[in-house]
Amino acid sequence: MKIRFHYIFLFFCTCLLLAGGATAQDNPGSYMTAIANAHSDMNQKYMAYMSAVAHGRRARKVEKLRQQTLSSIMDSKYNTTSIGNYKGDNSLRQASVDYIQLCYNVFNEDYNKIVNMEEIAEQSIDKMEAYILLQEKTNEKLQEASDRMSKASKDFAAKYNVQLVSSKDELGEKMEKAGQLNHYTNQIFIIFFKCNFQDNQLVNNMNNNKVNDIEQSRTALLKYANEGLEALKPLRTFDGDAQLSNACRKVLESYKKSAETTVPQLLDFYLKKDNFEKLKKNMDSKSNHTKEEVDAYNAAVKEINAASAKFNQLNTNANNSRSQLLEEWENAQKAFGDAHMPHYK
Repeated sequence: MKIRFHYIFLFFCTCLLLAGGATAQDNPGSYMTAIANAHSDMNQKYMAYMSAVAHGRRARKVEKLRQQTLSSIMDSKYNTTSIGNYKGDNSLRQASVDYIQLCYNVFNEDYNKIVNMEEIAEQSIDKMEAYILLQEKTNEKLQEASDRMSKASKDFAAKYNVQLVSSKDELGEKMEKAGQLNHYTNQIFIIFFKCNFQDNQLVNNMNNNKVNDIEQSRTALLKYANEGLEALKPLRTFDGDAQLSNACRKVLESYKKSAETTVPQLLDFYLKKDNFEKLKKNMDSKSNHTKEEVDAYNAAVKEINAASAKFNQLNTNANNSRSQLLEEWENAQKAFGDAHMPHYK
């Protein structure tokens, strides 16, 4: 099962500075603009990387873009350092350097962990939750750094009487929406994943004829399906679009129906099969049989054959339904991402 929509969010709010035409060193507004411009390329590179991951390409497959982003972050640091201080005041430049360095550390270390965790995230619910949590925490770390940078800019502007007009350019708007989309899709994905993982466990246990394990998986699947349907209620839409939530709800309703109705019927076959095998073993252990024993055995053969045919039909229908629903889920994820995740190159 392919992981989609797992990426982190880098956001840097740009400001429109009302300043004259003097050089950066002579005019505080121009100085602030120069500091802000030093971040632009690294934000563009990051957005291109994030867009590639979000539109169906695994993070490891776009590793080259991550390396390019790291290089761009370091260029931004050098460019910022070369600006110098403003009339002996190094506060804004240092805040910018600290911000860029944190972005580099996060992208070099934290996001490298995310790339590595991507390979094992689907092995268990706990690992998938840890994978998503790391992304969310990384996002929070970057947002907190961005907030500190924004405060440093405002403090500098107030100190030197620079009038700021807050503004988001096209890139800033795309990055902000990407962060919101990321959080929304992560919440829905983990709801889906819990049920899907448990359903896979159920199928594996059925293939291995483990009756007790089948019942445990069935109970767990029903639990996750019910919890998931409740958790989806406040996640009904994103920007008025309900297709991802609806697709997830449809899958969960199918899992719920399977756990409540289909699996118990399939379990009934395993019990009948077990009883028949015991009867057959008893018959095979004897060389002579009474008419009653033969009649009972023939009736049991007829019953197990009918149960087997019913089992095969139920199992086939369940597998076909599962394949169709998962295909619809994958298509919904792609369509939703294409509709809402800003394309950026």
